[in-house]
Amino acid sequence: MYRQGDVLIVSLDESAVPAHLADAPGERRDARGRLVLALGEVTGHAHAVQGPGRLLREAGPLDPMLLHLPEGGRVVHEEHAAIPLPKGWYRVVRQREYVPGSVRIVAD
Repeated sequence: MYRQGDVLIVSLDESAVPAHLADAPGERRDARGRLVLALGEVTGHAHAVQGPGRLLREAGPLDPMLLHLPEGGRVVHEEHAAIPLPKGWYRVVRQREYVPGSVRIVAD
């Protein structure tokens, strides 16, 4: 399990990967070729993965994402230490907060 700011990255056994996944809406690589996991709404800084990979979405509440890194990679952010990730599958969970009447993803 890895955490960088408001992003939690949990290693996932390949046998637990759902059969039906779709590319994550808005999946994007930034100008440096990094795969963006979460973009800071205030600072513009990004939690991003350097290296080849794919970001997919599971159907479900608050849209959990899956990250596939066929060769491994590094999670980077302008204000946090880089985190090396071995090759494999990961569930990417954004921190959530309760506000009266709903649950929402934390704004950075």
